[in-house]
Amino acid sequence: MREDAESLDIRDVTANWVNAEVLRRQIGERIKALADLSHTPLFFGRLDYLHAPGADRAEGAEGERFYIGRRHVHDAEGDPMVIDWRAPVSQPFYRASKKDPMDVGLRRRFGYTGGDLTAYEDEHLSDPAEVSATSKLLQQEIERPRVGPMRDIVATIQPEQDEIVRSGLSGSVCVQGGPGTGKTAVGLHRVAYLLYAHRDRLARTGTLVIGPNRSFLHYIEQVLPALGELEVRQATVDDLVAHVEVRGTDAAPAAVIKGDARMAEVLRRALRSHVTPPTEPVTVVRGSRRWRVPAYELEEIVRELLDRDIRYGAAHEALPQRIAHAVLVQMERSGEAPDDRVQDAVARNAAVKAAVKAIWPQVDPAKLVLRLLGDAEFLAAHAEGLLDPAEQREILWAKPVRSVKSAKWSAADAVLIDEATDLVRRTHSLGHVVLDEAQDLSPMQYRAVGRRCTTGSATVLGDLAQGTTPWATRSWAEALGHLGKADAVVEQLTAGFRVPTDVITYASRLLPHIAPGLAPVASVRENPGLFEVRAVSGDSGVIAAVEELLGREGSIGLIAADARIPVLAQALEAAGRTYLGPGEETTARTRLTLVPASLAKGLEYDYVVLDEPGAVVDGEPDGRTGLRRLYVSLTRAVSGLVVTHTGALPPELAA
Repeated sequence: MREDAESLDIRDVTANWVNAEVLRRQIGERIKALADLSHTPLFFGRLDYLHAPGADRAEGAEGERFYIGRRHVHDAEGDPMVIDWRAPVSQPFYRASKKDPMDVGLRRRFGYTGGDLTAYEDEHLSDPAEVSATSKLLQQEIERPRVGPMRDIVATIQPEQDEIVRSGLSGSVCVQGGPGTGKTAVGLHRVAYLLYAHRDRLARTGTLVIGPNRSFLHYIEQVLPALGELEVRQATVDDLVAHVEVRGTDAAPAAVIKGDARMAEVLRRALRSHVTPPTEPVTVVRGSRRWRVPAYELEEIVRELLDRDIRYGAAHEALPQRIAHAVLVQMERSGEAPDDRVQDAVARNAAVKAAVKAIWPQVDPAKLVLRLLGDAEFLAAHAEGLLDPAEQREILWAKPVRSVKSAKWSAADAVLIDEATDLVRRTHSLGHVVLDEAQDLSPMQYRAVGRRCTTGSATVLGDLAQGTTPWATRSWAEALGHLGKADAVVEQLTAGFRVPTDVITYASRLLPHIAPGLAPVASVRENPGLFEVRAVSGDSGVIAAVEELLGREGSIGLIAADARIPVLAQALEAAGRTYLGPGEETTARTRLTLVPASLAKGLEYDYVVLDEPGAVVDGEPDGRTGLRRLYVSLTRAVSGLVVTHTGALPPELAA
């Protein structure tokens, strides 16, 4: 298929060089999408249907056989050899069961080692004599050691995951899933499915995957290309709101207030305060005639624009046209017959421009936020009834700042500027947005993401128990309201495929303290995994645990409180052990990653050494956030976890 695309001759099918360039680019993208991926087999399953589609089952018509894979593959005649996993005919591979075989007689799973076909396993769904058993190949694929970035899960998608993946484009979905339930993979595969089912629409409107940080995005960046999808943009929330350079940080109390949804109304009031009710008429001179629009009529025009609550910038552009229209009405009454060109000319008249500048001046969003955070009187005037005096003092800068460029903006300030920018001019909306690790967003950050999908849909992924910011989400209903998707369906994934039973059971001791009422994850892994809590005498004991795990196959993550990272880095270097940073791709030669607890979210390793749980908790501004950070750190292991400590363990981990 790739050779066919490479051999296409377009010299006689393009009318001009523009068409030729567009077609050449499209063919190039097609060739890129058909690239071979090492160690990635094209098919992983087979379905033998009992009957032909649409055939009368009483006639005993023999069904068709389909191989299921990551993408569609056809032969030289165009006949399908492998069916895309997203096609409707592939759905029974994930959904069929003994209770509901969906007309499937046999389901076959293929096992691979390094890209080589090494095993297969058959399941006769229509044979009542065959005992249902857990698929060994499925277990092996789930438990396969992880080296390198995140892989796709097309071979192991479970029925409850498949239902979310294949839900329609028109509705938004929120997935609450504990560690190892596959919520990130579900979100990415949902994007791939939607691009398959609604390719033309999403090609026009665009798709976006939003992750918590660059390390996370690097970790997941190969999943969609492996499924043949190359056009999906990936970004962080900070990337979306990068109107100014972020060089400062906020104390937690200030960040919480700046991230509160009340700030949206403060900004709206501050912006509208720039509108000044007219007190003077506007006189337009055209030739020998003078046309006068009285102040009361101007006031009616301004009041109507305010009542319509359209964007500030749109109203600024509409005002001169409204004034010009009022002049044209007078012209028509006097017997003239002006057209649209006359109205445009009146709108550009110097007197009209001067009136618009005085009544509805242009406002720079960054300068608006600059004044709001630097002028106590201005903030007080527009925060009255919304923020109390103590809250206002908390977000005010200690010293006034002269200009937008000299200000040390924080990440929360950038979100405020994005809100102000949207109040001035509408933000472009995409067709679909996936928001991962959503529990850590502030209400104002949710609003920033929501602006990017006002006319589209969203897939929201997260775990309330893993919220590690002071403004972490308290409930999905509240979060979805800020996102503008209050009608989104909330789905819950509770089956854990990644985290071993003993590890998730130990980590779940923290749930009553960090997310009361949230159902713990139930691991479906047959292998209980390696788990040990080990008291050590110093850093040498931590290094020894790392060395032991490096004797096993797979990736190793050494996770520690941020303050402990320099100490452990020095200890590793002294031991002659090379290591990577979060987001750097592990290889067969370098399998160890040193991970600050603050960056561990969303990452997975075959084996984890968690250093000093008490230090992880103490490294956060409050106890609850610290325990949530610890919960995240405890649940990064796919095959085994060793907890090392010199000090006392947090009492919440006691049996």
